[in-house]
Amino acid sequence: MSIDHDQLFKVLLTSFFMDFLELFFPEVAAYVEPESLVTLDKELFNDLGLGESYEADVLMQARFRGVSPEEAWFLIHVEPQSYFQADFAERMYRYFSQIYLKYSKPIYPIALFSYNSPIRPEPAIFGIGFPNKTVLQFSYDVIQLNRLNWRDFLNRPNPVASALMAKMKIAKKDRPKVKLACLNMLIGLPLNAAQRLLISSFVDTYLDLSLPEKEIYQASLDAIELNKKEEVMELTTSWKREGIAEGLVQGREEGLEQGLEQGLEQGKRDLLQRLLHHRYTVLEPELEEQIKLLSVNQIDDLSIALLDFKTLDDLKNWFAK
Repeated sequence: MSIDHDQLFKVLLTSFFMDFLELFFPEVAAYVEPESLVTLDKELFNDLGLGESYEADVLMQARFRGVSPEEAWFLIHVEPQSYFQADFAERMYRYFSQIYLKYSKPIYPIALFSYNSPIRPEPAIFGIGFPNKTVLQFSYDVIQLNRLNWRDFLNRPNPVASALMAKMKIAKKDRPKVKLACLNMLIGLPLNAAQRLLISSFVDTYLDLSLPEKEIYQASLDAIELNKKEEVMELTTSWKREGIAEGLVQGREEGLEQGLEQGLEQGKRDLLQRLLHHRYTVLEPELEEQIKLLSVNQIDDLSIALLDFKTLDDLKNWFAK
């Protein structure tokens, strides 16, 4: 299944928008009232005669801190771009113009480039001028992930950093190390289960390791503390991605929610099976079938009880009860 990368970035940003501002634009975050942030409904605009339509990827309504509500509203437009586009600067201006015509509010424009190449700097300005006169100079902020070093974000406890490190400038030999670093950072953040699953799925999508890389990753994982190892294992989400990706590709929020719930349940079941196989190596077919039939609550109960098991008979006795 192909993944709608711009949609995946949109879900990440709308879920952690204030964290995104604090990570990349702390001076903007300082004057935004966090409680005022509202994701505006999807708005379609005609692309000024080009025969296309455009849906603003991330369009947030915000309010300045310390200013009366009647005068303080403005918009923040973030345009995730997953592929190179030669005329992007002009398109960014067209989008800005259409949004301004729609809302007549100040707009803070941001472009987020997530493609792998080219690596040369993207322009951050669009202008129209003559030898004797500048008619227009439109500027916007640019985040170009393939020009950012993941190591610079390693010690910044921010959920957006833990996700976007997976798309930054990474040497091929460092891919397993970066994946473990992203997930290790994630377990230390105060997030709920759905938020953790969203970010870990994002990391897994963009750091889908080859077999040799998985062996390096596993060796590094085995070297960390047991409690952290188990938490990181629970966040490893190759088997969760399909449900989430399907919801994103179809553009249905209910699909995303369903994917997150199914992914979380499957993640718990998969982690339990791996822990059981690690301890007992081989399980009888009858036990394998019983594990598949466990409810979510039973999976949680068995995962806790497993810490005290010493023999395979302990597991059989648990099922017998």
